[in-house]
Amino acid sequence: MTYVVTDACIRCKYTDCVEVCPVDCFYEGENMLVINPSECIDCGVCEPECPAEAILPDTEGGLEQWLEINTKYSAEWPNITSKKDPPDDADEHKGEEGKFDKFFSAEPGEGD
Repeated sequence: MTYVVTDACIRCKYTDCVEVCPVDCFYEGENMLVINPSECIDCGVCEPECPAEAILPDTEGGLEQWLEINTKYSAEWPNITSKKDPPDDADEHKGEEGKFDKFFSAEPGEGD
């Protein structure tokens, strides 16, 4: 098992999760975070920290796409280990449906 970041993170990109991760397995894209599944130790401390409820265990059904996305982009995006301020409009996008098709960006973020 590993944890994955889902589309609930897109345009919210709260970084509360990166502060508690003991193995620094989060990577930053332009408008979301991902987890490197091979670095994740399945401790689960990040899941309750996410205000957008975007982090789920990959044992939940229907998350295959998110496991692939987390795997792909964690190899391309920079590592992030410190909390940053979320985007100014993050709360407006919290809970929004269909964010992957509307807003996903493959561009990397800044990282640490």
